[in-house]
Amino acid sequence: MSAARKPLDGFAALVMLVLCMCWGLQQVAVKATAVSMSPMLQTGLRSGGAALMVCALMFWRGNGFSLRDGTFWPGIAAGVLFAAEFLCVSLGLNYTSASHIVVFLYAAPIFTVLGLNWGVAGERLGRMQWAGIGAAFAGIALAFSNGFTGAGTGWSDTLIGDGFALLASLFWAATTIVVRRSSLSEAAPTTTLLYQLAVAAVILIAVAVGDGDVQAISMTSMAWVSMFFQVVIVAFASYLAWFWMLRRYLASRISAFSFMTPLFGVGFGVLLLDEQLSVRFAAGAVLVLAGIVMVNLRRN
Repeated sequence: MSAARKPLDGFAALVMLVLCMCWGLQQVAVKATAVSMSPMLQTGLRSGGAALMVCALMFWRGNGFSLRDGTFWPGIAAGVLFAAEFLCVSLGLNYTSASHIVVFLYAAPIFTVLGLNWGVAGERLGRMQWAGIGAAFAGIALAFSNGFTGAGTGWSDTLIGDGFALLASLFWAATTIVVRRSSLSEAAPTTTLLYQLAVAAVILIAVAVGDGDVQAISMTSMAWVSMFFQVVIVAFASYLAWFWMLRRYLASRISAFSFMTPLFGVGFGVLLLDEQLSVRFAAGAVLVLAGIVMVNLRRN
């Protein structure tokens, strides 16, 4: 399969550009409609709706799904970690900006390569990768220190939200490691995606109902548009498009494009939500992105 995969062409570059724009806009869409529906409930409904669409796609294609093929427990584990990631994202959006969330969330590749460095053949890090990890952690520390600007003890809302976002990136990395080191690595993409979406939907909706978020729903036209975008465009179409790209193009090439996602997230946050960026946070974000690029500069 790897020999058949192609380097990027114009079509692939255009698809990746659109995907990064969608992923960057995702947290902004949640934040923009938080007054109509809690971020927790939005994320749960997004996962549930997308899970139903994946089921419909599998039925239409005639794809089988078995609980006895060795993927059940890894799938449950991946789903729980996926739910924990978006639980932290939802909580973080109550305290910090969408721009901060997307930058800290996309520090996940750093934690992923650290987790895979030990015990997975072909995932050892070279000097460039270790330098990139150092740069990324320096950037995280610099951006994170931006939260120590509140009054009193300095534990501002921004710091709490940034902490949740960073924790979400750890859960994202853990999800990737579980998939990479289990039977899910050989499973069909729709199977892995269905486990993650279905388990996350059950957990997140249950938490939202327990918190009384259902009683606080006030659907507006903007909220409906946001939910359509999150369910159909992001959680269903964009994820399947990403898997489709991975099967046809060199993963190392298309992964480089995903580094644009935080840039789009920050840009949309500033343009659509009028979020403010400090020089300290911007410098930290640049260091994080530079570190991620360095980590992915694999030697041939």
